[in-house]
Amino acid sequence: MNAYCEKLNDLRSQPTHELKEIGDEWRTPEPLFWGINAMFGPLVLDLFTDGKNSKCPAFYTAEDNALTHDWSEKLEELHGAAFGNPPYSRAQENGGQYITGMRHIMAHTINMRERGGRYVFLIKAATSEAWWPEQADHIAFIRGRVGFDVPEWFVPANEKQIPTGAFFAGAIAIFDKDWRGPAMSYVKREQLEAQGNAFLAQIRSEAERLVPQKQPQVTAEIPAYEENRVWPLEVGLMFEQVPQAVELPPAQQNKLKSHINRMWLERMPSHEILAAVASMAESMGSVAA
Repeated sequence: MNAYCEKLNDLRSQPTHELKEIGDEWRTPEPLFWGINAMFGPLVLDLFTDGKNSKCPAFYTAEDNALTHDWSEKLEELHGAAFGNPPYSRAQENGGQYITGMRHIMAHTINMRERGGRYVFLIKAATSEAWWPEQADHIAFIRGRVGFDVPEWFVPANEKQIPTGAFFAGAIAIFDKDWRGPAMSYVKREQLEAQGNAFLAQIRSEAERLVPQKQPQVTAEIPAYEENRVWPLEVGLMFEQVPQAVELPPAQQNKLKSHINRMWLERMPSHEILAAVASMAESMGSVAA
């Protein structure tokens, strides 16, 4: 394992974390991703993930090192486009091959573009940086600053470690030699999120239609979580609004809180979170009975 991956694994294994430690691991919010997917997809290959935060079924982790793979060949199999929320850390090598560094990521992307396929990057709108992709076929500047979600492994060390605001101005860079549209455009963040939420609503509706109504194997599907985990204040407030949840054993309460935390980070509406948790709590209670 390379030094970059060893450092990431060590960070993830720590009992608590601070926001400044997240670095390359900030996650793209679900509504934002699905809004980008609606405009420039279908996105079928995630180029930079930790193996758990992937937005697509097919993906590369830091251990895989995306910069050593032929993305165009993979896209021919998947019949879609690639997505990248790239790492911005200083360039690092492993065995003579770069694994991070925006200049190297952009160079590899341009090489892949020439081989065919579409590559969609969510990046900082940092036009003064040396890595800024002037060779992109299209740049869509996002009006409104873009915020990102903490990774699933993040456990806040204290109450000050809860993200509350936006991070930076963003842009969507499209690399596609068959692009026939304008070289530049603007899109509102709210528009992307609205399209993404509409897409997610369709997915949930279709999933509910396809899944049999009376097979609530909730306890078998929920992974184990540490009992002593400290959840954000918002999680506790939502949990207390579900009477069935408060009556469950501590272990099942903790599992429900993990689901509330995930849905909250995905920016699901509060009423949808409460409805989903109430259904889970009812199923867990019936199984326990």
